[in-house]
Amino acid sequence: MIDVTDGIVLIDKPAGMSSFGVVARVRRVLSERAGKKVKVGHTGTLDPFATGLMILCVGKACRSASDYMKLDKVYETTIRLGQTSSTGDPEGELTNVSDKRPTRQQIEKALEKFTGKITQIPPIYSAIKVGGQRAYHLARQGKDVEIPARTVTIYSIDLVDYAYPELKIRTYVSSGTYIRTLAQDIGEALGTGAYCCQLRRVSIVDWHVDNARTLSDFGIES
Repeated sequence: MIDVTDGIVLIDKPAGMSSFGVVARVRRVLSERAGKKVKVGHTGTLDPFATGLMILCVGKACRSASDYMKLDKVYETTIRLGQTSSTGDPEGELTNVSDKRPTRQQIEKALEKFTGKITQIPPIYSAIKVGGQRAYHLARQGKDVEIPARTVTIYSIDLVDYAYPELKIRTYVSSGTYIRTLAQDIGEALGTGAYCCQLRRVSIVDWHVDNARTLSDFGIES
């Protein structure tokens, strides 16, 4: 059991839960133990299907939450070739694109194109605010959502494993990088289509998921 009223807490988010859901559960537990309302907030959203490191700010630490939001991150990602997803992840509508099987050499060459400063258009199913509303809320309502392109930095991409139709990569990226978009762009470059089927945030600068707590440490069932 963990009792915290001020400071930061590293959490290893489970799959199938929103970042807001993680915050709400931890807030409830800490508030119950403190006998008063404890303020808790996160410093960067992870998609529900994703797992990995979240930095939660508790109590007075919430005042400095913005200090943690623009930090570089490392992700481990499994990309599935041959199909696209309407949301860029397993939760969307899948469309078959191609049965082309790129070689490992072709994949490594494609990955090189995405190293350095690149331009991305974030997915419409994202937490970005458009006209004061979250983009995913507008998208779910069937409304047209236009999100401007942004420049992000991919410091490195390493091909960890490849067994068609899935390839696993490890990416070191700047804040604001959308890995779902990166997966889609890689699929387009290969001519196969692709979507992100697994995503895990392993570190945020010097904070690593190996040092994070799980929800069970708070007595929370995930």
